[in-house]
Amino acid sequence: MKIYFSGSIRGGRQDAQLYQEIISHLKNYGEVLTEHIGQMDLQEDAITDIEIHNQDMAWLIASDVIIADVTVPSLGVGYEIGRGLEMKKPIYCFHRGEKTSAMISGCKEISTYKYETLEEVKGLIDGVFEKFQD
Repeated sequence: MKIYFSGSIRGGRQDAQLYQEIISHLKNYGEVLTEHIGQMDLQEDAITDIEIHNQDMAWLIASDVIIADVTVPSLGVGYEIGRGLEMKKPIYCFHRGEKTSAMISGCKEISTYKYETLEEVKGLIDGVFEKFQD
């Protein structure tokens, strides 16, 4: 299974370590195409915004499922989720705190889960992937 993990990059570097842990857990279920999201020191200056967009779109198209942490609001994550919806990809969003965007939680095609700890989100992810094994 090819997994597209999405999380805020330019505005969410405070969660890079958490993303890295989530990505590590996701590897139990398949290939994570966007492993770089969990890197503490991303070298975004090495490629252009156009190259970033085109590479991410290629990964999004190739993916079987989208897993997103939507705790930190991000235009890029929202864009990826919207494009994933157009492609009819299964999308699972996870967030800390009481609420996330109504555009995410209010969309019946997106499954949304609230979590507080790393262990809790890992358990929720396990539940998501159990559905794929049925």
